[in-house]
Amino acid sequence: MLEAVKVALDPTPAQERGLMSHAGAARFAFNAGLAHVRETIEAKGKPEWSLYALRRWWNANKDALAVDVDGMPWWRENSKESYNSGLEALSDALSNWSKSRRGLRKGRRVGFPRFRSKDRTPPRFAYTTGSFGLVGDDPKALKLPRIGRVHCMENVAKRVGGARVLRMTVSRHAGRWYASLTVERPDVRPIRPPRGEAVGIDLGVRTLATLSDGTVIPNPHALRAGERRLKRAQKSLSRKTKGSHRRHDARERVARLHARVADRRRDLLHRLTTMLASTYSDISIEDLNVAGMVKNHRLAKAVMDVSFAELRRQLEYKTVRTGARLHVIDRWYPSSKRCSNCGRVKAKLSLGERIYHCEACGLTIDRDLNAAVNIQVAGSAPETLNAHGGTGRRNDASRRATQDPVKCEPSNGDSRVRLGADARKGVLQARTN
Repeated sequence: MLEAVKVALDPTPAQERGLMSHAGAARFAFNAGLAHVRETIEAKGKPEWSLYALRRWWNANKDALAVDVDGMPWWRENSKESYNSGLEALSDALSNWSKSRRGLRKGRRVGFPRFRSKDRTPPRFAYTTGSFGLVGDDPKALKLPRIGRVHCMENVAKRVGGARVLRMTVSRHAGRWYASLTVERPDVRPIRPPRGEAVGIDLGVRTLATLSDGTVIPNPHALRAGERRLKRAQKSLSRKTKGSHRRHDARERVARLHARVADRRRDLLHRLTTMLASTYSDISIEDLNVAGMVKNHRLAKAVMDVSFAELRRQLEYKTVRTGARLHVIDRWYPSSKRCSNCGRVKAKLSLGERIYHCEACGLTIDRDLNAAVNIQVAGSAPETLNAHGGTGRRNDASRRATQDPVKCEPSNGDSRVRLGADARKGVLQARTN
């Protein structure tokens, strides 16, 4: 099992200059390799952009490429791993572009790689081979070849816990340096899953999450809380002369404010997902179409501020650790329109109706709580996959979401699954982790 351990670094000024030099070397190798590939394409040749091909080309031409104004090679000043990390990033970018062009890659179309500039590209490089990683007699330090021992802000040896370090990525974000260690741990399945009952989670904007047992997790609105300071800092940045030192300082100030907003949001999501994965044995959530939701410009900022995808990502790997089961309900399941008491589905339900009222049985309940109960019932159903396994997204060039048929066999019979109190057809599609 692979796991990432990210720690903040505390380098000295000399070490920080070395880190910036290594990040610049990775950027230089990326741009040099991209120029080589573009020249080959323009010459009607067949470029080779695998990592090994790019490494062979770099080793054969680095004495002519990485030279100063006097013609002296300077590539020996940095570790060879910094150049390899830049070439690796170029190889991945070209591979993603090629697969996306041929329709072999999911998601939106990926364009051809562009040259990386020093002003706009975050400093980053990685170590994959060599004597890097933990320091034996110092639990709060990391060893970086050509840079030396770098102090960490926490006990990194305790967090790694004796696992094997496979890769270390060093990056700079909002004025601080970080090291992300990819470690390999043995696959250990928990002996006993959490003893809590099943729960359904309805995610929203006004409240971050509403659980089927009545628990409500408020939304901190991290971006809205820091919007006033961001407005003042961005206004100050817009008045600075481009290329000046004061503009550089103003950009760092804006970046720190954005990082604080992201840290507040991430802290809440980690505490929430850890509580859910360690408390409940079965967790059911919806497969939300976030990409379609952000196209509504009135809700885009609020939806992105909540970060639904990050919450689901954390639940996916934390439930594996604790032994809990994660059920993902189909996005077309009418959890908000369906009555959690009798099962009747409303034809229309506006976003402004926060109280659900059923005309059939007279149930009056909070809209989000009603949806959470329906999600919990759908996730605990015996049948959790429809006959066709529809994805809800077309395979043509439009890539627009459509409502695929989620049930084709008749709903009557003893072997059929039926939810609610009436004789309606149960529409379910869920995936179980």
